[in-house]
Amino acid sequence: MNTTTELTARHRALLRAVAAGRCELNGGRDPDLLVDGLCCCDQFSARQLLRAQLVTARIDDAADGPVPATLTAAGQSAIEAA
Repeated sequence: MNTTTELTARHRALLRAVAAGRCELNGGRDPDLLVDGLCCCDQFSARQLLRAQLVTARIDDAADGPVPATLTAAGQSAIEAA
């Protein structure tokens, strides 16, 4: 997934939730996405966004437990284009 034409409605909804500050990442190499404190029902789509480098974790926060998710520049561009 590299272009906005490949983003589904679910991808765009997850990107908007991250942009709104409603998401956290929990875990290691393949983290789970939490939305409003609950595990996202579509971890496959969430991981696609992570692997496409549209979403990342804020690394300046504590490593114990969930850390806030944030959009990358590419992620911000993707929701602006949608």
